[in-house]
Amino acid sequence: MKQSIFLFLISLSLSAQVKGVVKDSISGEPIPFVNIWVENENIGTTSEKNGSFKLDIKEEKVLIFSALGYETRMIKSTKVESVYLTQKVIQLEEIVLEIPKQTKEIEIGDAKKIHHKLLSGDKPWIYGKLFSYKEEYNKTLFLKNIIFYSDSEVKNAKLKIRIFEVKDSVPTDDLLYEDVIVSVKKGMKKNKLDVSKYNIKIPKSGFLIGLEWLIIDENKYDFTYTEKKIKKSFIYYAPSLIVNYSEEESAYHYSGGKWIKSKKYDSKQNKPWDKKVIVPAINITLTN
Repeated sequence: MKQSIFLFLISLSLSAQVKGVVKDSISGEPIPFVNIWVENENIGTTSEKNGSFKLDIKEEKVLIFSALGYETRMIKSTKVESVYLTQKVIQLEEIVLEIPKQTKEIEIGDAKKIHHKLLSGDKPWIYGKLFSYKEEYNKTLFLKNIIFYSDSEVKNAKLKIRIFEVKDSVPTDDLLYEDVIVSVKKGMKKNKLDVSKYNIKIPKSGFLIGLEWLIIDENKYDFTYTEKKIKKSFIYYAPSLIVNYSEEESAYHYSGGKWIKSKKYDSKQNKPWDKKVIVPAINITLTN
């Protein structure tokens, strides 16, 4: 079946390589799967399991290091041989613990499997879908499952699940306090992740479910295509994500240290996605 493929950005040919290791400022232990971006640019990578990373850039740039549970750090690319991140200090007010009963549940969203997908290229994008709060959710406020569709080019490709609170229509604080890494099988799959143990309630402002690509060696594959009878090949990173089309502007992506809201697209060619927003195929299950 014919597939439509969307690319965020074709890789640029760059000249110099920056290498370094990301570590915890207290323990000195390496931090894996850190999202690393060049400030205000679509250039980025991810630290490997041993905390190491490498990034091709032309000249001195400011790099942004972002990892769950750590303060975001900005540092010049000429000073990144060892990058130490400081754990966030989370000040909690009085908390009333609530344990979900899980006697009721509803599935939210209209995501479905279609043969249209989005490729990350070689950038550690976070691609997310906003779920707004509705009064009808009052009896099922706890997040139980995250359901998303992928089409992976490699076996057991890894990606990171992120959940963000939304304030003034912008994703802000993480609602998860530990990395949730998911492996997806090769080919087109429906993935269902149980996150009930985190006891996350949907805020009145809504939340954003994000899928974060990891630019690591085990996700690497050769992407080839033919253009004007010329075969072209690039190194890309799995998995690809299935996308749907929506009238609502509920999709966001994170790039260069900031969030960007997706707008309605019009190719002027009468395509299925014209005058609609391309959104990641994500549903959620809420329980009581």
